[in-house]
Amino acid sequence: MSLVHFCFKFSYFSKKYKMNILLLGSGGREHAFAYKIAQSKLCTNLFIAPGNPGTIQFGSNVDISATDFPAIKNFVVENKISMVIVGPETPLVEGIFDYFLQDAEVKNIPVIGPSKTGAQLEGSKAFSKAFMMRHHIPTAAYKEFTQENIDEGLAYIEKQTLPIVLKADGLAAGKGVLICTSVEEAKNEFKEMLDGKFGDASSKIVIEEFMDGIEFSVFVLTDGKDYKILPTAKDYKRIGEGDTGLNTGGMGAVSPPAFVTDDMMRITEETIIKPTIEGFQKDGIVYIGFVYVGLMYLKTGELKVVEYNCRMGDPETEAVFPRWKNDIIEVFKSTVDGQLSTVDIQIDERAATTIILASGGYPENFEKGKVITGIDDMEDAIVFHCGTSFDEYKNTLTTNGGRVLAITALHKDWKEAANIANINAEKIQFDGKYYRKDIGFDL
Repeated sequence: MSLVHFCFKFSYFSKKYKMNILLLGSGGREHAFAYKIAQSKLCTNLFIAPGNPGTIQFGSNVDISATDFPAIKNFVVENKISMVIVGPETPLVEGIFDYFLQDAEVKNIPVIGPSKTGAQLEGSKAFSKAFMMRHHIPTAAYKEFTQENIDEGLAYIEKQTLPIVLKADGLAAGKGVLICTSVEEAKNEFKEMLDGKFGDASSKIVIEEFMDGIEFSVFVLTDGKDYKILPTAKDYKRIGEGDTGLNTGGMGAVSPPAFVTDDMMRITEETIIKPTIEGFQKDGIVYIGFVYVGLMYLKTGELKVVEYNCRMGDPETEAVFPRWKNDIIEVFKSTVDGQLSTVDIQIDERAATTIILASGGYPENFEKGKVITGIDDMEDAIVFHCGTSFDEYKNTLTTNGGRVLAITALHKDWKEAANIANINAEKIQFDGKYYRKDIGFDL
């Protein structure tokens, strides 16, 4: 199906003015989506599947897994849902967009998120690297390996300049990237990854040249033809202050990063964003949703793609969405109607800083069920729930994940936003609480 036919197929949607919305997901990103969707004048009822104790502030949580497509379909039909918004990557990589499009009962319900093929930009590092090479999008040099050519991979490692970057091909919850500082370490990790260190995600490994520079994230909303650029952000993956220790799903974010200039964004748009969207058209990829572009600003002054994601980032969404002033459902409506080019993206000029409160021991073993207090004491900050649970019998909020809460503050000076977020982070208490106090340290 061509993109033109696809957009025409959903033209009925423009006649709807009040809608029941279904949001899929249960983390901090989805809480930020719910926070934003609830502000829309077009949203009649918001349902979140499965949601969390924070999303219940803005809608009704539904006890359905984000990957249980038949149950989602039945809920959509029974509750007259007008739009499905997909937060996390797994349902997209598993093909929820295609599932709806191929079912007669729900094929006319817009799904905000790319097709299964489009989601492979995140679902397969090898796919995304081949896409970039095919469309001349600047990225690090690489080769891919499996168990079948493990000896070739080991030999390849010996020829690389240190450090060496190893990436699990598939989804690994943000933890499948290793930066090795010695050949011996790289060879050992390479073998462990192929032996299942990250499960099926590392059955294929991409070995990449190390890029020396500073990272930031660009978020693009597209209908596959036109696009709009949202606020930029920088997230902090390492568990330890000063960007040390193990990789995590993200320990905080700043939006916008102070070092990102208008000239850098002009180059990014011309050499990366435009070729990406044009690549969708050339390859016949149906893509309606967000493209996350992780970028490296090299010490040489070059800009190269580190990775793509097929959805908004986490915790970047918790920093970006409070700065995005548009009615999000109006923008999604324009996107599925093929009218995205008419949208004027409106941004709050204030900066945002987000700090993640994590469970002690994360990203390795950690305990759950720790009572959380102090959320009601927040001042000039927004709290997003990432991994919490509510015990109705005891009337207590408890920890239920490695990343527990995200604290976001806005201020015209990002340093003051960081200070406010830190002050509020200190007010929240639970046993084993850990957070980085240096988010933005390198800016």
